[in-house]
Amino acid sequence: MKNYKIAVIAGDGIGPEVIDEGIKVLNKIATLDGSFQFDFTHFPWGCEYYTKHGKMMVDDGMEQLKAFDAIYLGAVGFPGVPDHISLWDLLLIIRKEFDQYVNIRPIKLLKGAHCPLADVKREDIDMLFIRENTEGEYSGAGDWLFKGKDNEVVLQNGVFSRKGTERIIRYAFETARKEGRSLTSISKANALNYSMVFWDQVFEEVSADYPDVETASYLVDAAAMLMITDPKRFEVVVTSNLFGDILTDVGAALAGGIGLAAGANINPEREFPSMFEPVHGSAPDIAGQGIGNPLASIWSASQMLDYFGYEQYGKLVIDAIEQLLVEDGTLTPDMKGTASTSEVGDRLVDIMTSSITANI
Repeated sequence: MKNYKIAVIAGDGIGPEVIDEGIKVLNKIATLDGSFQFDFTHFPWGCEYYTKHGKMMVDDGMEQLKAFDAIYLGAVGFPGVPDHISLWDLLLIIRKEFDQYVNIRPIKLLKGAHCPLADVKREDIDMLFIRENTEGEYSGAGDWLFKGKDNEVVLQNGVFSRKGTERIIRYAFETARKEGRSLTSISKANALNYSMVFWDQVFEEVSADYPDVETASYLVDAAAMLMITDPKRFEVVVTSNLFGDILTDVGAALAGGIGLAAGANINPEREFPSMFEPVHGSAPDIAGQGIGNPLASIWSASQMLDYFGYEQYGKLVIDAIEQLLVEDGTLTPDMKGTASTSEVGDRLVDIMTSSITANI
């Protein structure tokens, strides 16, 4: 039997609550299949750990994580710990040191999910964002000069290497070719006259190797508008770290809300573990109440199944989420329901079990 070792960093706020439901779903699928299993190891790292120890994880945390096949992350952030510390001292370190340079965020309007746009068909919102994940605007390069003085200067530098830019664009082209879909690049070359001019140049160079893939290119401000006014034009999308971060939140609003937004941080060469997480925050205002929406964390679990080669089960999870939304009977308060976090997970397990049993 294949055994997958999963490091669980449940994190802060509702993180532990929603991750528990994702684990519940993964364990049920493994049980129903019978040929593989998941071995979960929990790490107590995050903001609570920081308040006790002055750091977000143990000193050899990255070395410990190397031994795992994947990382399952809940949410990071809590009042009292500055956001730049909670982000840079845990999440971004993992992304960078494990070279998880591909961030995959699906934006798909499922049946039963609410879309704020009028006169938009469900199938018109079906985008796959591929975001550069280790450099760009989130490279962490810069300086803070003359701090506290009248001549204080802050420098925040974007870093766009040829290696980093080309590999994410090529990954996006390969994905578009595999799925038979168009590829859109999003940049801002009219204003960012070095980094984004370079990005557009590399996109054009790589596109020559993929004459079968239909392409488009938009400035980020125009893209934000078009995602709302004409979302169907976007299929596979490739963009930089910052633009991908912002635009996928726009996409989440179009596809049912942040409670349905999932993300995968992939190291395609598999030299290091990849990491799977819901996009939403830690929601400290409802932590401990058992009403956090687990659907994004469960969707990210489906991405983990895809990553391990069980695409049929990844699809099963998404289909179950869709049926849950259509039923409209077991949803958390953020989706105008009255169900608890665990009740949502239990109902999804029931739906998946019935689906697998029906197909045996």
